[in-house]
Amino acid sequence: MAVSRRALLMVVAGGALAGCGGRTSGTGSPSAIPPAGPAASTPGPDPTPAPTPAPTSASEPAKQPPHEPTRAETVERYGALAPSEWGLEVSGVITELPEGESATALTFDACGGPRGNGYDADLIDALRAHGVPATLFLNARWIDANPDEFEQLAADPLFEIGNHGTVHRPLSVTGRSAYGIAGTGDVGEVYDEVAGNARKLTELLGHLPRFFRSGTAHYDDVATRVVADLGQRVAGFTVNGDGGATLPAAEVRQEVASAPPGAIVIGHLNHPGGGTAPGVAAALPGLLAAGRRFVRLSDVL
Repeated sequence: MAVSRRALLMVVAGGALAGCGGRTSGTGSPSAIPPAGPAASTPGPDPTPAPTPAPTSASEPAKQPPHEPTRAETVERYGALAPSEWGLEVSGVITELPEGESATALTFDACGGPRGNGYDADLIDALRAHGVPATLFLNARWIDANPDEFEQLAADPLFEIGNHGTVHRPLSVTGRSAYGIAGTGDVGEVYDEVAGNARKLTELLGHLPRFFRSGTAHYDDVATRVVADLGQRVAGFTVNGDGGATLPAAEVRQEVASAPPGAIVIGHLNHPGGGTAPGVAAALPGLLAAGRRFVRLSDVL
């Protein structure tokens, strides 16, 4: 695959970046971010598992769901560990589709909270009109503010719902921040950020979300291990499609249209009226005409 297109949007004010994942495209990564570690290899649970089957015989008991570690167990296991990596690409973060995969995965975040509870119906309509699937990372606050929209998205087989955290914080065990947003301060807060919304989504969807993306998509390598213990995989990205919901439509179209095969594209669905919807809508026809296939993350991971 071509070199990843991820550079931080250093010239945009922190307030704009707080909309969710304030990153622009570009080649390379900032020097402050350590080199990427290996992608997580432990598979997550099936994204749409059937209800637990009844035993087929007295000697074949029904399978039980895996044990979810408690907060106390997680703090005991990881509380004394010091992270060695921090940034967008660390050990345990998936930044592209498996080698040889020619499809593209579109992913869109809904961050929630002040200025983050909007719903870009035009974007969703464009995806539906072209039959293009996507993985939608939804924050707990956004779900609470948009119950009807959530229900419609969750019921649409075109989309897969991912976990975008409880209050949209960078995932750190030492309180590191990104774009002026304070990160989780310790292992216990990492657990709360991931497990809080995972439980909400499990109750609403009937199954555990398979993928997690933190607010700002920043992590340390201890935090990603906590996510894995909670049965989810950390989804990063290859191409920043809308620059943290800041790019105009023409630039969004260019970024999405130039995404290489195997890329994970990040965008946002919580900023109606911005450049994301018209830019994506303009990029899709050409990609589809060229034979590009689109997948949800769980279709290939």
